[in-house]
This record gives sequence, C-alpha cells and structure tokens, in this order.
Amino acid sequence: MKINKIIYKKYAILGVLFILVTFFSISTNAFLTTGNLLNVARQVSMLGISAVGMTCVIMTSGIDLSVGSVMAIVNIIGALLMTQFGLPILPTVLITLAIAATIGFINGIMVAYLRVPALITTLAMMTLLRGLAYVLCGGMPVWGLPDSFRKLGQGHLGPIPIPVIIMIATFAVGWVFLNRTRVGRYIYGLGGNREAVRLAGVRTARVETMVFVISSLLTGLAGLIMLSRINTGQPKIGTGFEMDVITAVVLGGVSIMGGSGSIFGVLVGVLIIGILSNGMILLDVSEYYQQITKGLVLLLAVTFDTLAKRSKN
Repeated sequence: MKINKIIYKKYAILGVLFILVTFFSISTNAFLTTGNLLNVARQVSMLGISAVGMTCVIMTSGIDLSVGSVMAIVNIIGALLMTQFGLPILPTVLITLAIAATIGFINGIMVAYLRVPALITTLAMMTLLRGLAYVLCGGMPVWGLPDSFRKLGQGHLGPIPIPVIIMIATFAVGWVFLNRTRVGRYIYGLGGNREAVRLAGVRTARVETMVFVISSLLTGLAGLIMLSRINTGQPKIGTGFEMDVITAVVLGGVSIMGGSGSIFGVLVGVLIIGILSNGMILLDVSEYYQQITKGLVLLLAVTFDTLAKRSKN
C-alpha cells in the first residue's frame, strides 16, 4: 500500500500532463506541431524560471505574492536604463538583477527577522512595486530598446529558443541546490520541522531570507526575458503572474504547508499551466473562462495537498 501511494504521488502529475496533451491534440490540429510546442516552451520559460524561486519559498512554508510586481519593476527600470540613460545591456542586466535581489532581501528581513507574516509582507510589496512601476514611467510604455537586446528573449540556439535553455539551466541548478547541498536540506527542514532545524544549530532566519532573495532574483531574470520578448517596458506586465507561479508550484506537488515536493514535479506543473493556457487559446476559449479554469486548478491542487497532508498526519 505504501509503495502504491508513492508511485501514485510521483506519476499522477505526469498522467494529468498526458491527458491534457491528448485532449488538445484531438481537439485541434494546430496543437501538436513543432512550431506550437516550441511556442509553448518559450511562453512558459518565464513562469518556469520564477517557479524555481517560488519553490524554495513555499518549501519553507512561506509565500511570495510580489513576483508579478517584481517582474514589472524590473521591466520598467531595465527599459529606462537602456533608453533614457543610455546604459549598455550588461550593466543594465546587472543593475536590475541587483534591484530584484534587494527587493527579495527586504522581504526576507521583514519575514525572518521582524516576523511579519510572509502573506502580508509580500502583498504590501506587490502593491508598492506596482505603483512605483507606474510612477517611474508615468503610466506609459517605454519604447526604443536596442535591437541587440531582443536576442535574450527572441533568439535561438539552434532550433531551441534561448529562454527555454535558460529555464532548463535554472531547473538543473535548482535541483542540485535543493537535493545536493546542505542549504537545500535546511530549506526542506524549515518546512517540515522548523524547531528541529533551529535546535540543530542552523540560523533559520538566514536561510529564510535567502529563499526570498532567490525568488526575487529569478523573477528579475524572468522580467528581463519578458522585456526582451516584447521589446517595450510595460508597467502592467506581470499582473496575475504570481497566481500562475503558485499554481504551477503547488500543482507540481510542492506542499503549500512546506517541507515536501520536487523540482521535477514543478517542471511538470509549469508545462501543465502552459499547455492548458495554449490549448484554451487555440480552442478560442474566452479569457474570462481561462481565469476561472486556472482558479479551479489552484483550488483543486491546494485541496488535494491539504487532504494528503492530513491523511499523512
């Protein structure tokens, strides 16, 4: 019985992915084409990169609602640095990533040291950053980015889009970090038994701060890729992005209560969200119904996780 439960937990998410692929392949001839599949991979690359950081946060039983606004502020600041200040691409990338990491550091300090609940901290940061993004650009799109910057979000390495390569590399590094490093074990431990980790001599506040920095830093990278894709700074970019990221992570098997989950499952969760969105667009499903569907998916994933946790206890 125990072996069957383990097998079910590991492969059920793959079954959901297979069912979705089969359904959309039958429903529309446009889905199962090389061009569309590469387009899906490119579209989910930003979601996947940010989801690796969100995984680290949720593993500690935290939450980061500010990722959508982090993407927006990086989008606007990056665009302004290259257009109004004339900075080259590399300094712009470094500065914007440093800003994203600083935002995560502030979130981490508030949560880990000042003990402000992560939900409240990141909700406030989400609102603050979104307003700041509109103030910096006056509510108007920022145009005139250099053509060479487009390669980050629109370029290819062979047939594979560069954003997809970055996403795969991020997942690989994330897997090694969580499964083959001491800090990775601490992250799992914080979600499973925080007091035991603290009594073992681990500085839990440092680890907790680190996961918020990682989350914002990776979201900053996703924001730069998005900026490169659309080649315009948009203050409304990333609206609702946090819900897609959280849905993908929880759907991928990471417990919303922390302490369990895998990077591989998160990758599958990201693909499910991407395929679901792409398939509904191909079937001309209204955007309103798409939002309802995503909300139901998140609700079902959290409900399943809660029931599984209760059963285990």
